Amino acid sequence: MDRLRPRQRQRPVFSGFTKAEIEKMEKFLMESRELLQSKEFCQKIARSFNSSSGRAGKPIVKWTEVQSWFIARQQESTSKVASLTDTSKHKSKIPETCPLNDGHQSTQILKGVVSKVGGKVPDLSELEFEAKSSKDGAWYDVDNFLTHRFLGSGEAEVRVRFVGFGAEEDEWVNVKKAVRERSIPFEHTECDKVKVGDLVLCLQERRDQAIYYDAHIIEIERKMHDIRGCRCLFFIRYEHDGSEERVRLRRLCYIPSQQIR
Repeated sequence: MDRLRPRQRQRPVFSGFTKAEIEKMEKFLMESRELLQSKEFCQKIARSFNSSSGRAGKPIVKWTEVQSWFIARQQESTSKVASLTDTSKHKSKIPETCPLNDGHQSTQILKGVVSKVGGKVPDLSELEFEAKSSKDGAWYDVDNFLTHRFLGSGEAEVRVRFVGFGAEEDEWVNVKKAVRERSIPFEHTECDKVKVGDLVLCLQERRDQAIYYDAHIIEIERKMHDIRGCRCLFFIRYEHDGSEERVRLRRLCYIPSQQIR
């Protein structure tokens, strides 16, 4: 039975800028590049937007959202410049990119993700994948594999489109290190399968976002189940920042490649 996650994965992305605001920020991007990531500069722009008639009735713009927009555009610009420079100077070293269609090579690349446990590899059409974002270290469901390429080291990368996000959020990720079968939430009757030391996927809930990160089980406090289901407490440590907290089973997912039983 297909088991859904507690909620859709989310990344805090602000897409509520008006056309006029984007045009102004594009202008700043051209004229004041060295100031764009300054807190004071971004606060000034946010105040200007919030006091304008064009924002009447719309959500208030936070200065951090302005800063994030500038950072994303600068990274995109830097990436394009670096790509063009590398193409002109080191054409032979540029990874070759190819569309991920039904070709044999593309299929073999993706099969490599699920063949680590041995045995027969299932039909890819029956599988769902998740990929680790380099932006925040969190795992997101993959909507589509767009293209692939091979690095100079021989490692393969795929460009992924995340579920619920547009083309501007597409990322190149390492096939071996950052792509795997989609993790599945534990049922309330499966708490006995979770052991100390296990690597699991945990939903980190914060006031403004809920994101999935890898975590290790440090300690387990077993409790009697009731009408609400499992009441056990799991003390976990997140891999990305080392922070710890106690969570319920509903926030945990098992990772197929870890073979938790």
